Amino acid sequence: MVDITHKIITHRSAIAEAIVAVSPKGDVFEASRVAGLFGIKRTSDMIPDCHPLPVEFAAVRHRIEGLQIIIETEVHTLYKTGVEVEAMHGASVTALTIYDMLKPIDKGIEIRNIRLVSKKGGKSQYADILKRKLKTAVVVCSDSISAGKKVDFAGKAIITKLEKIEVPTEDYTIIPDEVSVIQAKVQALYDDKYDLIIITGGTGLSPRDVTPEAIRPMLDREIPGIAEAARHYGQQHMPYAMLSRSVAGLKGKTLIIALPGSTRGAEESMDALFPYILHIFKVAEGMPHESV
Repeated sequence: MVDITHKIITHRSAIAEAIVAVSPKGDVFEASRVAGLFGIKRTSDMIPDCHPLPVEFAAVRHRIEGLQIIIETEVHTLYKTGVEVEAMHGASVTALTIYDMLKPIDKGIEIRNIRLVSKKGGKSQYADILKRKLKTAVVVCSDSISAGKKVDFAGKAIITKLEKIEVPTEDYTIIPDEVSVIQAKVQALYDDKYDLIIITGGTGLSPRDVTPEAIRPMLDREIPGIAEAARHYGQQHMPYAMLSRSVAGLKGKTLIIALPGSTRGAEESMDALFPYILHIFKVAEGMPHESV
């Protein structure tokens, strides 16, 4: 079974279809509809790799075209994985029920096709296609890493996450936890017209954690929902995520995000925010760099 713990919960839906060719005998729609609903809800009991999930809506519909019964199932959920198999399993159970009930009186009955008609939801639905590549920087704020006493893993994890969504990192820098140094680096990247600056580290509660204090005065517009989304997602995996002081916002058209310095915190924050956050750049396309 595929691990889906890192995925976000979205509204997902799927529509599937099955075709049963019969002679014009018998009325089995209601019985097959009930069987189809049971099939949808018990998919994970029958298909080993399917996850048990909350079915928020399910429907089984029939229509007759000539000597064919067209079965359409529709399933919705608010969950981390899709409902394509649930829809197709429901369609197949409905078709098999019709087959079972009509086979004594119709020797020519057959199930001809089961297919997925459409699906919605998940990460792909919210992946904006941008007209250009983003100019992206990753900045690691850490006294110990900049002094060579520790090795950076969080920054490298962020770069790997960005690569998976085809956002290359053009600048990767490690700096100490100093307000003036952080602000100077961010300003330099802004002046160089970077679109996205991701900072990892310095968002905790120790005396040297000063990243929010450095970044917040530089923002033209803070976007609280970004940090809230990262913290909410993190708390589903680790209760200590509530202690993160992550901050995000826009300076001109440059999006600046300060994430936790732990590898796990950085990875979970990236899973929570990307690729959905790239919608900001879709909205801002065509606007001058100095204002949003």
